[in-house]
Amino acid sequence: MSDVFNLKDKGIVLTGGAGVLGSTLAEYLAQVGAKICIADYDEKRANELAQKIEANGGYALPLRINVLVRDEIESAFNCALTSMGRVDILINGAGGNKKDATVSEILPFFDLPDKALRDVLDLNVMGTLIPCQVFGKHFARQKQGNILNISSMNAFRPLTKVVGYSAAKAAISNFTQWLAVYMCQNFSTEIRVNAIAPGFFLTQQNRFLLTDEKTGELTPRGKTIIDHTPMRRFGQPEDLCGTVHWLLSDAAKFVTGTVIPIDGGFNAFSGV
Repeated sequence: MSDVFNLKDKGIVLTGGAGVLGSTLAEYLAQVGAKICIADYDEKRANELAQKIEANGGYALPLRINVLVRDEIESAFNCALTSMGRVDILINGAGGNKKDATVSEILPFFDLPDKALRDVLDLNVMGTLIPCQVFGKHFARQKQGNILNISSMNAFRPLTKVVGYSAAKAAISNFTQWLAVYMCQNFSTEIRVNAIAPGFFLTQQNRFLLTDEKTGELTPRGKTIIDHTPMRRFGQPEDLCGTVHWLLSDAAKFVTGTVIPIDGGFNAFSGV
């Protein structure tokens, strides 16, 4: 049975691979024998992560990429294919929010700037869709492949204040289902498309929204989240690894078009 989980020598391209969650996935997947291409806008962090992975005996190819520029994505694909010898899996990890696309006491919804909203929608939606076009064409040609998108709890239950990001992640969930059907019906039933929906993980982006910078105590928002999470804690990046491993392996070969919550039960809790 262990063979169905085997990812050894699989060629995996991970956008946003140098981020908090992406770097944990990159290290884990390299440890289980996959070849990893760390495609990230932050070239320095991508290089540092690749060096760390290779120092531990793994294979890692760092590449600078802007997921909104098709030419750069195509160049990254060609480089990854040449260097790794194969590309089997795309993980769309690039994404994020912006302060100016988030409602606050100072900035009501009616005054959110167009540019900030477009930036968030572009990064999360187009930054997933365009790589899916480039890598999906390769998967269609070889009649097999695997795409994993990153949705969010925001897609299931839009959070107060986080309007642009919630809308963008809802689009990712819908697009994941659409693309799964499209690839199966038109190219091969051996091309799978799924997504994970992380719950509340402490990252550099949200740490001081959820915990007080000086005391480390929960903020009111952080306390509300914990009160509505049956497992009573925030997620750790390592909590993603098992589910991702399963979705990328043949153990999930009859699974496509799904969005899997990794949320400590947050989505299951009604609040009562």
